[in-house]
Amino acid sequence: MDSLAKNIKEVVSLKSGVTRLTLTDFRNYAFLRVNPGLRPVVITGENGSGKTNILEAISFLTPGRGLRSAKLADIRRVTPAVIDESYLPGNTSWAVSAIVSKNGEEFEIGTAVEKNIRETEEESRHFDRRIVKINGQKGSSQSELGQYLSAIWLTPQMDRLFRGGSQPRRSFLDRLVYAFDTEHAKRTSTFEHLYKQWYQLIKSTNGRADANWLLSLEESMSAAGVAIAAARREQIARLNRFIESAPDDVFPDVQMELDGTIEQMLDTLPAVEVEDYYRHKLAEQRKNVLYNDNIDGVNRSDFKVYYKKKRMPAELCSTGEQKSLLVSIILAQTKCQIVNQGFAPVLLLDEVCAHLDDGKKEALLSKIRELDLQAFITATNPEIFSAFNGYAEFWEIKNNTIISHD
Repeated sequence: MDSLAKNIKEVVSLKSGVTRLTLTDFRNYAFLRVNPGLRPVVITGENGSGKTNILEAISFLTPGRGLRSAKLADIRRVTPAVIDESYLPGNTSWAVSAIVSKNGEEFEIGTAVEKNIRETEEESRHFDRRIVKINGQKGSSQSELGQYLSAIWLTPQMDRLFRGGSQPRRSFLDRLVYAFDTEHAKRTSTFEHLYKQWYQLIKSTNGRADANWLLSLEESMSAAGVAIAAARREQIARLNRFIESAPDDVFPDVQMELDGTIEQMLDTLPAVEVEDYYRHKLAEQRKNVLYNDNIDGVNRSDFKVYYKKKRMPAELCSTGEQKSLLVSIILAQTKCQIVNQGFAPVLLLDEVCAHLDDGKKEALLSKIRELDLQAFITATNPEIFSAFNGYAEFWEIKNNTIISHD
């Protein structure tokens, strides 16, 4: 056994993951409570039965917007159930809670959407706000969740990741950063909020907003933006180094980079000088808002991936090669996190075998088994996972309930 495999085995032997999961008014589930083991769980059922909803619920126990990036209001079940007051406030529309294990210790974490009212002189506005609870105490931000659970996911929507716009690729990269920098989610949320304020202020005043107000927003945006760019650069460099030192024996080696003005400036300039440039650039681009032109910055940077052996950009690769490249990144991130962070992430793999040939399917299942961590894997056909018989848990979803076939 090589040193990398030995290090991984030592870390995962302590086990991390979800040992109890509770959903209330989440998607199609009025109330669901399951107690998975810290091993792979294969979830099967007909299309639309709620397999992916289980994975999405777990993804909300980590920082970010969940694996679907759905609006909070869209997740609530149409016919609400009676809320379990033991872990939810009464004005909550949906909730996910769990007992999680991290290196032998157990913690209770949860997240929910709380209904709020914002009063103004003209009207009262209702809005949803996501809250978190850690061991029964309300947390200050969702970034706290990253201290207790980390999740990495692949979904069918991500099969088109390299051929669409840049925003999904940035989101994918940001989730990789969260595992190593729990404050990154807070920074990206802060930047998005500031950017929205700045944009709407310029638009609503036709460019005549108070200059000091705009400058204050631009100073905060540039500071947050440069911190975001630096964290993204660091994570890409970390993964590139890891892949270079420990290439996969089946899935293709990848090379990753960031294509963006701010990121490239950080290659040669100190952060404080880049912040100054960014602040001035934002001021110059105020007129772009009025004409609906692009605004250069970290909200336009692109995450680029290359098939290293072929020296080919991912967007020019075949569908099967693109899926293999994604799997390569996920496997590298998982191993890198185990070795560097000292605990294993939970893998959320939705119809992961699509677009993989038989050899790649067998290799992926073998690698999941070798990693010996918790993974939730959906499929319509359980026979694909016959190699997991006697090792994994098998759940079947029928009529919004889970039937175990262990």
